[in-house]
Amino acid sequence: MIILGVDPGLTRCGVGVIEAGEHRRLSFIHVDVVRSSPDITQDLRLLAIYNGLSEKMDRFAPDAVSIERVFAQSNRNTVLGTAQAAGLAMLAAAQRNIPVALHTPTEAKLAITGNGQAQKIQVERMVARILNLTKMPTPADAADALALAICHALRPAGALQGGEREQHLTAAQRQWAEAAQNSARRRMNHDRGM
Repeated sequence: MIILGVDPGLTRCGVGVIEAGEHRRLSFIHVDVVRSSPDITQDLRLLAIYNGLSEKMDRFAPDAVSIERVFAQSNRNTVLGTAQAAGLAMLAAAQRNIPVALHTPTEAKLAITGNGQAQKIQVERMVARILNLTKMPTPADAADALALAICHALRPAGALQGGEREQHLTAAQRQWAEAAQNSARRRMNHDRGM
């Protein structure tokens, strides 16, 4: 199963791609940052982010897209740009019929380190360790995108809260199995040259 993680941002939008194999063994595929210049108008910045995300989704054909759930921040302009970039990632995924999951930063930290209050450096080190990378991914947006992909691989029901998680666990497990089957089918078709 290929999972594409997105750390939304208007200036830098992190994109991380991993593969979750049998027994959820995780391997690194790609990490990058889609950028837009603050010197151009807002509509063109959004277009640049959308085009960059679309290109990554077309290139890697993920089975799921894991996006950081936007939460309120004190800086209204930052949260607005982040929310817009998250919406673009959801739109690009929906246009390709790719399931989307939203994970909070706390969920990602908890899945990666076992501590929902972990420091950024701890998350970066664990991302490198989990994916057997020789160095930590940079910039931080890239590492965060990989963390979101890993979080989804380890917690496919992560977008649900508390009691909802237990109530819908079988649905999440079905979604995971269906995505894994689709991934296997796609690989077989690719190997056959279809």
